[in-house]
Amino acid sequence: MTTKSNKTHNVLSEKGSALSKYQHIIVGDDSWLYLFYFEFCALLGKFPGALGILLRKLFWPRLFGSCGKGVMFAENIVLRQPKNIHLGNNVIISEFCVLDARHDDENKVITLADDAMLSTNIMLSCKNACIRIGKNAGLGAQTIIHATNDCSVNIGDDVIIGPQSYLSAGGNYHFDQLDIPIREQGINPDGGITLENNIWLGGKVTVLGGVTMESGSIAGAGAVVNKSIPANAICAGVPAKVIKTRK
Repeated sequence: MTTKSNKTHNVLSEKGSALSKYQHIIVGDDSWLYLFYFEFCALLGKFPGALGILLRKLFWPRLFGSCGKGVMFAENIVLRQPKNIHLGNNVIISEFCVLDARHDDENKVITLADDAMLSTNIMLSCKNACIRIGKNAGLGAQTIIHATNDCSVNIGDDVIIGPQSYLSAGGNYHFDQLDIPIREQGINPDGGITLENNIWLGGKVTVLGGVTMESGSIAGAGAVVNKSIPANAICAGVPAKVIKTRK
């Protein structure tokens, strides 16, 4: 049993030029004009300091499916299929972030609403699923959000995610058959992850697929959240358990 997430490997291994594969997987558009513009903007992505910020502010917005006003792009940001990325107003994307919006069917794959902020070294990785981040959400450094196999990650407004957190939706493989490699047994859909409004995740929190954290809930540092958490509850531990309720 194969899954959609294997299609990248299929494209790379099938016949065709390296350039066409690059356009299909990284650029996300077969147009030569868009390819040249993508490459030009990639060069601008390495410019340091105020000049680099100014140049990216001028030229980068045309890369995206949509881009609001006042968006700030720091240096060394990696974009994959940016036409599938949609940014609201006053979004901040810090150094060394990776926004990977690969999808075979959708064109609104990664969405950052107004005033969302990504700290340094954050990865938003999509393989045939979507990541949506709400208004005034802040993601701490080195956080990874992974969405695959039609299992999306939906993050509400005013959400705080601490550094080095990991949200993984659709990442569990079937493993029942001993005579078949696990990677070939397919991924078990888990329904994705939903963080409602006003959530706080401490540092190094892991949230697994199938979890909904309702509005006002909190996960303590280092928690592994593998079950849904009710509104205004505080959870901690491995696996996370509700330890008290906010009053």
